[in-house]
Amino acid sequence: MNNDFQATITATIARAPDWIRQELLSKEKTTRARAEEALAAMIADAIQQNDSDPSGR
Repeated sequence: MNNDFQATITATIARAPDWIRQELLSKEKTTRARAEEALAAMIADAIQQNDSDPSGR
């Protein structure tokens, strides 16, 4: 993984809302899966935005 992707992912996780953080800790599979999907969507969106930014930022 290159540094840009790692920085993008790290920044996205750092700004994840509290509800995602709490639900990732849940023992309930469906609750945890919902949080995982939401976080994955946030990361995918951040990577896509990063790729479409011609300045590389």
